[in-house]
Amino acid sequence: MEAGAVIVAKVLNEKSSYNQLEDVYGRMSTLQVGDLIVGALGHRNALMGYEGVVPSTLAPGDVINLLNLGGVMGQALSYSPEVGPPFQIEILGQVLSYPTFQSRVGTPANIRQKSIAKGEIRRRIPVVTVVGTCMNSGKTAACCKLVKSLASAGLKVAGIKLTGVSLVRDILAMKDYGAAWAFDFTDTGVVTSSDATSVETAQILFAEADRLGADVIVAETGDGIMGEYGVQAILAHKELMAHSAACLLCANDPVGVSGALEFLDRKFGVKVDVVCGPATDNAVGTRFVEKTFGVPAINARSRGEELGKRVLELVKKF
Repeated sequence: MEAGAVIVAKVLNEKSSYNQLEDVYGRMSTLQVGDLIVGALGHRNALMGYEGVVPSTLAPGDVINLLNLGGVMGQALSYSPEVGPPFQIEILGQVLSYPTFQSRVGTPANIRQKSIAKGEIRRRIPVVTVVGTCMNSGKTAACCKLVKSLASAGLKVAGIKLTGVSLVRDILAMKDYGAAWAFDFTDTGVVTSSDATSVETAQILFAEADRLGADVIVAETGDGIMGEYGVQAILAHKELMAHSAACLLCANDPVGVSGALEFLDRKFGVKVDVVCGPATDNAVGTRFVEKTFGVPAINARSRGEELGKRVLELVKKF
């Protein structure tokens, strides 16, 4: 089997936590035993979630797992106690696609079939790069506030999630906050990003934003700067990072801030312009970060307008 294959399955057990599935519109539904669901095969390497792989073979009747809220299916290898054991799902079969009008001959469906075509980045379009120390470090909240501020300033904003596991929630949130367009790696035919795919995915999505006429891109890197979803491959790519007009770091605590600042500078030559996330949730963390590291610390939730103005200045200077 290959990643991206679209599969129909039946839910075999119930869960009291992490027990929902996102539909194509972003609505979350609680799953019950016997529910029929459609998803795509993919892997996952989440520190605070599931680890899973694409099975080498798969047939109707086989039992695998649901690896995330977005419908990624695979064979679970390990899990965090925060989410509990994953759903077990029985494979019913693969969805067929009928690309030829009036044809009765179906082909195995894969999410690559309607992915965004490769393009060329023709302009030096400014990108606001948002990275984090880990998942759940406040990246999407920061992106949403930035989108709102930049859009309110009259800019056409493209919200892009570059890495992670397929889930439409984050890009819908950026759309809600005023992004003219919102994409993620799934739109390029990738279920779960990795070092092997993340750079090409970023190039495709930046080129699409350029083609559509975006004035600025707010780019979120899912997961942390240390992980297995391809964030480091993007940070190491000089052509992509040449578009970065500003870099925001989201961190959960001062230790994370310290390590991330040093790691980003030493390994990639990336300088952080603003620190956000839970490490800046009140004056204690904000004061410590600014005094110790000499980097502005602006909380996205409580000082979103100030954060937006700071980033807008950097974008205008780009």
